[in-house]
Amino acid sequence: MNTMMVAFLANTIISGTPLLFATLGEIITERVGNLNLGVEGMMLMGAVSGFYVGLTTQSSLLALIAAMLAGGSGALIYAILTVSFRTNQVVTGLALTIFGTGVSGFMGQSLVGKVTPDAVKAVFKPVVVPILGEIPYIGEIFFQQDIFIYLSYIMVVLVGIYLYKTRLGLNLRAVGENPAAADAASINVSLYKYAHILLGGALCGLGGAYLSLVYVPAWQDNITAGRGWIAVALVIFAAWNPYKALVGSYLFGGLDIIGFRIQGTGFPVSQYIIDMLPYLVTIIVLVVASLKKSKKNAPPKALGVPYFREER
Repeated sequence: MNTMMVAFLANTIISGTPLLFATLGEIITERVGNLNLGVEGMMLMGAVSGFYVGLTTQSSLLALIAAMLAGGSGALIYAILTVSFRTNQVVTGLALTIFGTGVSGFMGQSLVGKVTPDAVKAVFKPVVVPILGEIPYIGEIFFQQDIFIYLSYIMVVLVGIYLYKTRLGLNLRAVGENPAAADAASINVSLYKYAHILLGGALCGLGGAYLSLVYVPAWQDNITAGRGWIAVALVIFAAWNPYKALVGSYLFGGLDIIGFRIQGTGFPVSQYIIDMLPYLVTIIVLVVASLKKSKKNAPPKALGVPYFREER
């Protein structure tokens, strides 16, 4: 494996990290039975809030907290409407995306062209993990990254353990599969929905913050560039499994930056076609997922269906 390929794969991890955070957030939300199409909006809210707080306070910790709160606040609006008032989840999610886009555009008017402060950049510089970072190829690709990426590794493991190895995770999946049965088993359905929708929104906010604070790192309008929609498709690609989401996010991260590598080879291909690749593959994934149906890849049975206790 030559140096150029190692560098490409390492950059694939970087490019896929915001997608990974957003996908994990949407997996948690959908596992509890709510289809939130407002991922793009929550990412934008997290991106602009994290960047603004980082710029004004010079604190990376406060910037991340602000991003999580912004994403969580968008999710709270969605939760109130869909859980308490039982509005249509698809329409509410689309409205949240429009709202988040408007909020980021309004807040970001005075931020366009400004860059992430040096004090914040210093926190997110690449850090070599002892021993692991010295492994040939693997270490260079996975363990010579910034702490934000290491946090994403940890989040994948934590979400996986939570969903499949804990009682709370079992209750969560029960709510997503059959909320009436979960309610009959004394599980507080509304509480589980609110808590996990908010957690999902906070993770989407972190994904947005990675874009504005680390990946770019500067503010520009529509900084997510449709990544929220790709994250929604990745949930289906990953079959609602956080471990598969890791692979899917890095695959799409590679597609996002492959244009730079193709241009370096001198291969005659239009830049428009290169830019279209991630979205084209997203459509293909959705088509294949719809054709290849099985119990293992099936969504939660109560996904998108509002729960009303009196209708049991």
